[in-house]
Amino acid sequence: MALDRPYTDVPGTTIFDTEQARRGYWLNQFCMSLMQAGNRKRFKSDERAYLDEWQMSEAQKEAVLARDLNRCIELGGNIYFLAKIGATDGKSFQQMAGSMTGMSEEAYRDMMVGGGRSVEGNRYVGEDGDAQAHHQPQGKAGREP
Repeated sequence: MALDRPYTDVPGTTIFDTEQARRGYWLNQFCMSLMQAGNRKRFKSDERAYLDEWQMSEAQKEAVLARDLNRCIELGGNIYFLAKIGATDGKSFQQMAGSMTGMSEEAYRDMMVGGGRSVEGNRYVGEDGDAQAHHQPQGKAGREP
């Protein structure tokens, strides 16, 4: 039985709770495997074959192959584990975060240095702030229902 999760109404935010941890266990284990140089080399030489060694869902594997980090998070990935994919690809955390928001690395950096997104219009799903799905080029706003 799922717990009451009142925090699911925060736009642009997936809370890594116990349900997400269960959903993403193998995805996150795969990510942690990339801490070893030999595993990074194997992954980069044949990404699909390496992913097929893990008990991940097909959707998780496809999200990794597409480097769709927002989808990975939706499927149970934890950003701190997913950062291993970015590091394997030679990307900084800032580059990854920028790509997840649909911004360039520079625009993302400037937004964060300026204090981040405004909370105005971004407190609940359905408001009209810039973090709302209908204003985002990625995530649920960019996919067919």
